[in-house]
Amino acid sequence: MNEGSTVIMTECTSLQFVSPFAFEAMQKVDVVRLASLSDPELRLLLPCLVRMALCAPADQSQSWAQDKKLILRLLSGVEAVNSIVALLSVDFHALEQDASKEQQLRHKLGGGSGESILVSQLQHGLTLEFEHSDSPRRLRLVLSELLAIMNKVSESNGEFFFKSSELFESPVYLEEAADVLCILQAVCRGLIKNGERQDEESLGGRRRTDALRFLCKMNPSQALKVRGMVVEECHLPGLGVALTLDHTKNEACEDGVSDLVCFVSGLLLGTNAKVRTWFGTFIRNGQQRKRETSSSVLWQMRRQLLLELMGILPTVRSTRIVEEADVDMEPNVSVYSRLKEEHVVKASALLRLYCALMGIAGLKPTEEEAEQLLQLMTSRPPATPAGVRFVSLSFCMLLAFSTLVSTPEQEQLMVVWLSWMIKEEAYFESTSGVSASFGEMLLLVAMYFHSNQLSAIIDLVCSTLGMKIVIKPSSLSRMKTIFTQEIFTEQVVTAHAVRVPVTSNLSANITGFLPIHCIYQLLRSRSFTKHKVSIKDWIYRQLCETSTPLHPQLLPLIDVYINSILTPASKSNPQATNQPVTEQEILNIFQGVIGGDNIRFNQRFSITAQLLVLYYILSYEEALLANTKTLAAMQRKPKSYSSSLMDQIPIKFLIRQAQGLQQELGGLHSALLRLLATNYPHLCIVDDWICEEEITGTDALLRRMLLTNNAKNHSPKQLQEAFSAVPVNHTQVMQIIEHLTLLSASELIPYAEVLTSNMNQLLNSGVPRRILQTVNKLWMVLNTVMPRRLWVMTVNALQPSIKFVRQQKYTQNDLMIDPLIVLRCDQRVHRCPPLMDITLHMLNGYLLASKAYLSAHLKETAEQDRPSQNNTIGLVGQTDAPEVTREELKNALLAAQDSAAVQILLEICLPTEEEKANGVNPDSLLRNVQSVITTSAPNKGIEEGEDNLLCNLREVQCLICCLLHQMYIADPNIAKLVHFQGYPCELLPLTVAGIPSMHICLDFIPELIAQPELEKQIFAIQLLSHLCIQYALPKSLSVARLAVNVMGTLLTVLTQAKRYAFFMPTLPSLVSFCRAFPPLYEDIMSLLIQIGQVCASDVATQTRDIDPIITRLQQIKEKPGGWSQICKDSSYKNGSRDTGSMDPDVQLCHCIERTVIEIINMSVSGI
Repeated sequence: MNEGSTVIMTECTSLQFVSPFAFEAMQKVDVVRLASLSDPELRLLLPCLVRMALCAPADQSQSWAQDKKLILRLLSGVEAVNSIVALLSVDFHALEQDASKEQQLRHKLGGGSGESILVSQLQHGLTLEFEHSDSPRRLRLVLSELLAIMNKVSESNGEFFFKSSELFESPVYLEEAADVLCILQAVCRGLIKNGERQDEESLGGRRRTDALRFLCKMNPSQALKVRGMVVEECHLPGLGVALTLDHTKNEACEDGVSDLVCFVSGLLLGTNAKVRTWFGTFIRNGQQRKRETSSSVLWQMRRQLLLELMGILPTVRSTRIVEEADVDMEPNVSVYSRLKEEHVVKASALLRLYCALMGIAGLKPTEEEAEQLLQLMTSRPPATPAGVRFVSLSFCMLLAFSTLVSTPEQEQLMVVWLSWMIKEEAYFESTSGVSASFGEMLLLVAMYFHSNQLSAIIDLVCSTLGMKIVIKPSSLSRMKTIFTQEIFTEQVVTAHAVRVPVTSNLSANITGFLPIHCIYQLLRSRSFTKHKVSIKDWIYRQLCETSTPLHPQLLPLIDVYINSILTPASKSNPQATNQPVTEQEILNIFQGVIGGDNIRFNQRFSITAQLLVLYYILSYEEALLANTKTLAAMQRKPKSYSSSLMDQIPIKFLIRQAQGLQQELGGLHSALLRLLATNYPHLCIVDDWICEEEITGTDALLRRMLLTNNAKNHSPKQLQEAFSAVPVNHTQVMQIIEHLTLLSASELIPYAEVLTSNMNQLLNSGVPRRILQTVNKLWMVLNTVMPRRLWVMTVNALQPSIKFVRQQKYTQNDLMIDPLIVLRCDQRVHRCPPLMDITLHMLNGYLLASKAYLSAHLKETAEQDRPSQNNTIGLVGQTDAPEVTREELKNALLAAQDSAAVQILLEICLPTEEEKANGVNPDSLLRNVQSVITTSAPNKGIEEGEDNLLCNLREVQCLICCLLHQMYIADPNIAKLVHFQGYPCELLPLTVAGIPSMHICLDFIPELIAQPELEKQIFAIQLLSHLCIQYALPKSLSVARLAVNVMGTLLTVLTQAKRYAFFMPTLPSLVSFCRAFPPLYEDIMSLLIQIGQVCASDVATQTRDIDPIITRLQQIKEKPGGWSQICKDSSYKNGSRDTGSMDPDVQLCHCIERTVIEIINMSVSGI
């Protein structure tokens, strides 16, 4: 009954239940059908029909009135109607109140209490009381018994128990008791929710299942809803299966997948782990029972599945047929009848279901089930996509459940079927139109078996079946023997794989197991090199047949292919390697993009193919350099791709294309960027990326909207003619290049050669600045798509033109070896800011390229050290010395190269003699800016400032300072080296004010001051004086105090000549120290007085007249306070004293005097 209790009633087999026909007739009030029922069937419906006839209906129509008359006529002939009418005449309101009081009383006193409100003390047994009672008392008796049972259930906490009931067990009163129950509407609530999780394990569960199953048989339309409740609550799994079996029999379908297969598959293969575990427990528990009878729901389910399986088998055959049939017989003979096309999908569903039952639920198949499953798996479907899927599932099921093959005959049947798979694979692929066929899976499994990668086979099987099942590697031992020794030997695998056609338009949209998976595994196991099978052509063809979105297996394929080229399969055979792709094959991929006027991609190869080949080349070169030592030890020298090939590949253009396809290319774009940053750092300059963002942003779209037909019609020839007319007409070339700015970078490529070849003409005087700036802009746009080729053309175009001397044509390799060639351009470029900007851009790029080139060269020639290492055998710690020396030499060369470039650039910042003669102020950027701010005559000052600040020299200086700043930040050692070398002190104000990173010099100035060379010490103090003004920091103060102390120390050790040479240029620096750091005033004044005293002492020891200045210095020594009176003299303030003496000490004294006066004047003006 309710919540786990069972009342022992008359056996269900002797009872009659309401048929679905009778229930539907009553539900729809079909009088005609009701009249056709037999008396026993009608007796079951009497309570409902009597109530329907006596109660006031809601339907007041004429048709219902007629139907009601027919029902009354139908009931008039049944004797039991009178007793049911009496039951309906009871005062139900009073009965409900007494029942409520009864429940409260039983809850208070407990279920064992004999007291009752519904019925008084019974004189006889319950059955006799029921027989002698009238209708109202019968209702009270049944209701009291039900309430007693319900109270007992609540006390049992849901546990199953038995309760004997005299009233319900007596078949004599069963009909009357049933009538009372119908009148009371006693509904068995919670049968499912409070039922057992495993209903077939207990009597209560089976009773509960039977009750609900009979109810659902009575009303089949509610069966699926009840089944849904069963799954939702994870209770009574047997009921769910039983309802499905009933529904399957009622809705039998020969060709389609049955409801039973769908239901059980959904439970085991669904995403709900709780449901999967619940139903799996049902299967396991059902098998643990000693013997299954036909009444078991699990046995009924297995029988039904087996019948469905046998119903779709092509022919009922036994494995003994294999012995009788001729092995050489054609595959399509009658012995191996084909699986009907309409049965293929159902067969696949059944296979997956049995895999789930055995792999997830732990079902152990019987001999009959195993026999029929093997026959289905080894059947031969038609060549359709569904047929391919069926064969793949069958093959994986054989691998997962090898126990299905138990006899030699069955094993032979499996071998014949696998051989048929190999033979028919190509036909299936061509006919079904499915690229990923079972042939690739066969090859893949064979390769895994040969390389003993059993875990990979298990993953493959689980992936194909679509479920995670436990497969022991030991269970694959027999299949491994069959594959590796009988069907697929390693040599057969490699020979077959290379003949497999490549996948057309391979992309990530093509799923499943493809030829590329097989080739990848064979490359990993080095099968091709072991058996001397060339795979290069296959890989090249597959790379050509690719499209977006990128297939994830392509990059691993290229990586393992490169490894097979460079690394031999075994040390004993160093020549056992694959062949690399030839240079001509690579050039064919890029045909239509390399050079020429055709800027469009050749439609023969996709952008994906070109990017993959680029990735292959860059990865190959990187791997070759990384394995140089290993290859040298094996005396192998794989060929590197020539620099001319690399020069012809538009790397930057392809990278830009990849940038716009990042989502479709997966990790290819990031992998290419990594390779570029390592091997081609000059193509990864940050400024270029920023420039590209500007070119490809919103402004580019607006420019495209302004693009007119005139702009498109200008040809490179017209541009050349316009440049030729530049000396007499600027308008035409200006108009054309303005139109060219509206074109995209790729559309500008045909004009690159004309633009660069005519740059030399733009250096002539009179060329408008707008033309120069527009050419600079076009050059920067072209630099985003063809930088390397553009740089070479530009360097050659800007060479100085010398009469009767033929200009040398430099190559990319020449410029990487010697980047300073860029600065050996026409001297006029140094005063043309737009072209100087281009030159500096190229210089920065080639300096980076040179570093990468030398590093690669060092790795390529690493084997040259090996003879020298052989001579040092036996010397501990000596074997690596040559390598360290070569690395140091490389670093020294790069440092010298960078510092030379910096020194040349600094020299360019100096005004030429001609510029000095023309009145160009050679002063620094800092002083020029200050002159504009502090001049007393505003109008005149502004004009002079414009002349100084807006000249070409000033603009070039700014460009150079920007580049030097980048170089110093990238490598601070360059800044240290340059300042240890030194440069003209006139440039110090410019470099300190114009290069923001000059503050790093504070780190090494103490070391520079400590150098023994007097010139370096002077340069260090002068540099420090400017840094203190620019960066008045605590660190600057400490270094300045150190410099003052060093100057005091040097005063005591320098000779007269060196003293003069040191202090004359460094004394003005003391003024800057005092201006930046007033706390140093006392120390500096003491130092100046000390220097003056030393000079005075030296002069006094000589036989010459004492200069009045010396006398004053002696007075200062005695009375330092007298300086305030001396400084009031205008002659001292102006520093105009007698300087006629040529004595070094006298001149130094004059310099000291001027320094002191300047410090005092600065202090007074500051106050």
